[in-house]
Amino acid sequence: MPRRPAGAASPRDFVHLRRDSASGIEAVTARFLGHAYDMHHHDEWLVGVTHEGVQDFYCRGVRRQSTAGRVILIEPGERHDGQALQETGFRYSMLYLPQGWLRDAMGGSDAGIGFRRTLADDRQLGGAILAACRAIFHAPSPLAVDATLDGLVEGLRHHLGVAAPGPRADGGPEVAERAMAYIRAHAATAFGLDDLTRAAGAADRFQLARSFRRRFGTSPHACLVEMRLAHARALLRAGVPPAEAALAAGFSDQSHLGRWFRRAYGLTPAAYRTGRTNVPDAAEALD
Repeated sequence: MPRRPAGAASPRDFVHLRRDSASGIEAVTARFLGHAYDMHHHDEWLVGVTHEGVQDFYCRGVRRQSTAGRVILIEPGERHDGQALQETGFRYSMLYLPQGWLRDAMGGSDAGIGFRRTLADDRQLGGAILAACRAIFHAPSPLAVDATLDGLVEGLRHHLGVAAPGPRADGGPEVAERAMAYIRAHAATAFGLDDLTRAAGAADRFQLARSFRRRFGTSPHACLVEMRLAHARALLRAGVPPAEAALAAGFSDQSHLGRWFRRAYGLTPAAYRTGRTNVPDAAEALD
């Protein structure tokens, strides 16, 4: 997406971009009320989902309109533009997938693959795109980003004309046990699925995920969050301020802890600390 000249955008237009350093994938979330961008192309594979409004664009010789929930699929080199058809504009999220990353994700070769259509009605893939965008923007942990990207890969196979891999031998319970031991030992540090796969001795990330879920009934990332929350809760009970507890438990910052804490327990870390220790926290409004 070309950058708009300073002062050219409406005050209510916005474009936010974040790059995942490990994969090289860029995530964009944007809203436009009128003209969005002129005809151009990208070297990456583009996969996006419209959240609201009508996203009008020209691609493959036809003008197309994407509405809420529809998925946009554009190959490297395909020229396209963008504009709103309604005064209320449109809002969307988009991932820019490097060719090398997608090639590796599809088994090491991109010969013969391509998007069958430019617009698709695929709620599951739309959800996977949004989940990956959120993970890249919030950067909660490499493990969380990797998990959402694996979900994206599985959702893209059908649209790229790539068959799912053949059945893999499932790893035994020892694979899951080694993964759990690694998570416990590194819960407060940043690590990705590749690190965990190597430590567990799994054949690949997908074998690891299946073995782990069969043994523990959840995903490695969900287990890591539970461990971090338990550690943060213990620190808060001991009177540690939420900001310090967040970093010590492995969360990126206090707001990151706050989001997960409210989801798990229905209250903020500061409120929990106050209730358990009778020590009010002046920074509670920050949670």
